[in-house]
Amino acid sequence: MENLKTAYNHTIENTTQNSGAQYYDMIVFCHLRWDFVYQRPQHLISRMSKDLKILLIEEPVAKNENGDSANLTIISKNLHILQPMVDSIEAIGTIIPQYVKNKNVATGWFYSAAFSPLLQSINFDVIVYDCMDELSLFKGAPQHLIDQEKFLLSNADIVFTGGKSLYESKKQMHSNVYCFPSSVDEDHFSQSLLEEEVPNDMRRIDAPIVGYFGVIDERIDYDLIRETASLLPKVNFVMIGPFAKVEERDLPRAENIHYLGMKNYAELPNYLRGFDIAMMPFALNDATKYISPTKTLEYMAAGKPIISTKITDVVSDYSHCVKLISTATEFATEIESLLEKNYGLTLQSQYRDILDKTSWDATASRMKSIIKTNAK
Repeated sequence: MENLKTAYNHTIENTTQNSGAQYYDMIVFCHLRWDFVYQRPQHLISRMSKDLKILLIEEPVAKNENGDSANLTIISKNLHILQPMVDSIEAIGTIIPQYVKNKNVATGWFYSAAFSPLLQSINFDVIVYDCMDELSLFKGAPQHLIDQEKFLLSNADIVFTGGKSLYESKKQMHSNVYCFPSSVDEDHFSQSLLEEEVPNDMRRIDAPIVGYFGVIDERIDYDLIRETASLLPKVNFVMIGPFAKVEERDLPRAENIHYLGMKNYAELPNYLRGFDIAMMPFALNDATKYISPTKTLEYMAAGKPIISTKITDVVSDYSHCVKLISTATEFATEIESLLEKNYGLTLQSQYRDILDKTSWDATASRMKSIIKTNAK
């Protein structure tokens, strides 16, 4: 970890070729696609790559007709994304030497325990487990993922967690755990405060708008949205984001419920500008037991009133400035109350106190310092 590289910010787009094995300071194993919703891995790893040369390895994709072993995408000089074309995660180990020249890599960074079998293929000086979700509780998670996490925890030198609930859980299993709740790129989301037009597909929806952005999956309480929309027919509910592990028949449909699809990270402030109220309508189930929603702080950076179901980390950290609800009737009541009163100055002061204490830059810097301290 001592040989920090000079920062290099030039981006090379749409490059998918193997330029030969290279030396890397860090290899990251991630269950989320880099070009999917921009969240914790993208925020942290892009910042880490300013000083370190990083290869991020995703889960395998289907083989192509050319017989390639992987797609290598060059994001920047210091950040490369590898999509293996192999039959299993275990098989990734067989192609690593084609892309990684050094026999010992300073840091191995894991976002999912599903990649833990690869610990037998690569020598790392420091092993980091950045636990951003309790993946074993997600819909369709295999039972053996629990055993894989035990193996990863037994080998990890450092465990980071994406929220307080996860921290309380993982500190029972490891002696070196640090809590790093999701942070925010305030400069990016505060663009919502600018007096500019919203995108066309938002412009056609009448105010008031109660909006959400993020993955639309088993963590959303669809009955809550359906019932609240029925109670408030003159309020429009907007859902922005990709669908995952949810059936079309499960989605609530009404004239005042709108699905605008996935938007890229750069576009989100423009859509957020059109929200009168931001919502986090999460179901209280296994998949949400340990979540610490990144969007909470992003909504705050945009100055939006927030209504959320009673997610544990939201209740513990933000109950003084986020409206917490359990039922559709409570949801509707809070919407009406927020629309009738101007909470702007009060919210801005409360949000300011929170936002001043966090940033992705500070989080990444602190993590790098911990890794350096633990270097062997």
